[in-house]
Amino acid sequence: MTVRNMTEGNPIRLILSVALPLMVGNIFQQLYTVVDAQIVGSVEGVSALAALGASDWFNWLFLGIIQGIAQGFTIPMAQAFGAEDYASLRRYVGNAVLLAASTGIAITAVALISIPHVLSLLQTPSSIRPLSTRYLTVLFSGLPFVMAYNLMAGILRSLGDGRSPLYAMIVAAAVNIGLDLLFVAVYGWGVTGAAVATVIAQAASCLLCLRRLRQIAFLRLSGEDLRFSSAICARLLALGLPVAAQNAVIAIGGMIVQRIVNAISVTFIAGYTATNKLYGVLEIAAISYGYATSTYAGQNLGAQKIARIRKGVRAAGLTGIVTAAAIAALMFLFGRGLIASFISGAADEVTQSVAIGCEYLYLMSAFLPVLYLLHIYRSALQGMGRTVMPMVSGLVEFVMRTGAAFFLPGLIGYRGVFWAEILAWLGATVILVTSYLHFFASRHAKGMAGD
Repeated sequence: MTVRNMTEGNPIRLILSVALPLMVGNIFQQLYTVVDAQIVGSVEGVSALAALGASDWFNWLFLGIIQGIAQGFTIPMAQAFGAEDYASLRRYVGNAVLLAASTGIAITAVALISIPHVLSLLQTPSSIRPLSTRYLTVLFSGLPFVMAYNLMAGILRSLGDGRSPLYAMIVAAAVNIGLDLLFVAVYGWGVTGAAVATVIAQAASCLLCLRRLRQIAFLRLSGEDLRFSSAICARLLALGLPVAAQNAVIAIGGMIVQRIVNAISVTFIAGYTATNKLYGVLEIAAISYGYATSTYAGQNLGAQKIARIRKGVRAAGLTGIVTAAAIAALMFLFGRGLIASFISGAADEVTQSVAIGCEYLYLMSAFLPVLYLLHIYRSALQGMGRTVMPMVSGLVEFVMRTGAAFFLPGLIGYRGVFWAEILAWLGATVILVTSYLHFFASRHAKGMAGD
């Protein structure tokens, strides 16, 4: 449970030292949604599972905004830590706390007010809309805990401590699973019980991260550190808002696709939802490599070790491709059984939903290496403080995802919805890799590519 300086030593070992604990933590975090879906789907049936899935992207809209804000706020913290400027680090942390508290409350209010309007815009079927409304109302009430956890975990990761957020997430996942079984399977609270379990688990993760932060001597904040600074807040927002906007644009694109999905059938929604829950599992290692690469790039930029950034990102990219290929192989072997574990009900409904989910899962698995490169290069740019092009890549994802979802179904049927996701990955990855290479090419041209 120590902080880690990533400006010295083997790059891939350092990246993995942060990524692997984060990966395990993300596995437990994904248990939130996977266990919710499996218990609700197996106990309550296809309609209840569809109610969760019909609001997936809407939920991710606010989660993505919060995660983007927190991730952007921690970029200068990693750079200050790499430069061993602890006074600036404390000022960044103090002002980030002030901003996170105010934005967290505002985001929660907007989320709760927008529920009925957005579900209507998404054409959520009337048969499952009341379930989706209850689920989201409880879930969105816990968004302040989501903001607090993401900021505190991000601060720890910016210092190279990936283990503490891992321990917090393991405990939270255990709480969530236990309460899911109690509230849904025993008490019969359905989707509402699943949401209550998730909120309580999120609160538990916050408390554990706070406990760890209070143990770090050079992060003990004074009244001066918690004093509002317009200059510091401006920099934090300049880094956080583009990442949040990038995530929001991606989520809005997903919501548009969800609207198209919701208009097809409840069985299609259920199969699509089952695969989307596994999507989070497929993406776990990609997100973990991305966060670790962001911390690595930020610390080395702060230390002005530019050549080390290139070496580390290249190693992370190769590792990501190998990991993606291994995960894809597992999905081809065991994917059908995993999809089937989410769904219960009438035999014909289950058969249709499983077939739809498997087709989508196999397609995503085949292109998984692209998704891993997307996360690694996007995070490398963000870690270096280059948040504009990642935001542009989010716009490209939006255009590719929504354009394909609108036009491809008319040409190839429902499979067009599946290809919308793949094309979004491809478009964003091209933008990110090109931007990354241009960044280093321009520095080399200026004679600034030293180590």
